[in-house]
Amino acid sequence: MPLDELRVKIDAIDTDIIRLLNERADVVHEIGVVKKQNGLEIYAPEREEMLLRKLVAKGEGGRLPEDSIRAIYREIMSAALALEEDLKIAYLGPAGTWTHQAALGKFGHSVSLLPQPSFADVFDRVTRRIADYGVVPIENSTEGAVTHTLDLFADSPLKIYGQIMLPIENNLMARCPREEITTIYSHPQIIAQCRAWLGRSFHGIQPIEKASSAAAAEIAAKEPGAAVMGGTLLAELYGLNILERSIQDIASNTTRFLVISHKTCPPTGQDRTSVMFSVRDEPGSLHRALEPFQAFAINMSKIESRPSKRRAWEYFFFVDIAGHCEDPDLADVIRQLEKHCSFVKVLGSYPA
Repeated sequence: MPLDELRVKIDAIDTDIIRLLNERADVVHEIGVVKKQNGLEIYAPEREEMLLRKLVAKGEGGRLPEDSIRAIYREIMSAALALEEDLKIAYLGPAGTWTHQAALGKFGHSVSLLPQPSFADVFDRVTRRIADYGVVPIENSTEGAVTHTLDLFADSPLKIYGQIMLPIENNLMARCPREEITTIYSHPQIIAQCRAWLGRSFHGIQPIEKASSAAAAEIAAKEPGAAVMGGTLLAELYGLNILERSIQDIASNTTRFLVISHKTCPPTGQDRTSVMFSVRDEPGSLHRALEPFQAFAINMSKIESRPSKRRAWEYFFFVDIAGHCEDPDLADVIRQLEKHCSFVKVLGSYPA
């Protein structure tokens, strides 16, 4: 078929797509009206994930891969959310960080994204309802837990409403050619994730730590001979050239982020629950606390300990468990846990 005819065909398809998107927006608006009448949350991650799974299944055999289908519908859903409510998302900023990219990946570009200078500020904005949801990192597959986030849950009324698993692909970016680089800036975690590559590629340069990769990118955009390591969004925001891609030492490097809210998510059938607890200071207390998980054959995928900061040598334990807190077996396990612990708090259940 000639190029001109193909372009006419594309125009006709685009006309149909726009008409259908507007029809979809009308139906979404009606759903929003019903939700508000019944006091329901406008954003529903459990419904969102089930819908995305269905769409991916419908797309099997077509040219679009799963990632593309999810990205396209993420923006469609983001536009729909913005039509229903001026949804505000607080995230650990500044703009251009991996947390910013995680927030965009979860909520899209149509909602209001509010960068915050610290983890505590993200929690505070959501607690005060200045923001509807917050996005914070919780752990990296190579560097482990983000302890600042764990510590804030101890005194916060907020719940975990969702999670975001973001593959981390760090890149070397600068305005100068690679051979002219004399200084490299980045966030301490990114430097740690690229330590072996730095040793091979820039043996004589000691990287300089900055509070965020965005702060590092801002310097790299202005300082002669300076480079930054981080995500591709930094290159777009600060006018940098990507000199080398995927420089992290472990190819499967992934960071897990949490969506925090005042409510926990309804069951989806494929859920995870996060719980924090503190055991009594007596022999065997931790062993007894964990016994019910084995008795009910409930998988525990993660356990972390942190000083409680309330009393010397007292610790909080954070665990991730398969299932939803409303599941009968898991609810029973939590009741058993309360018998052996001085403190138990369900942080939330959310789609796994």
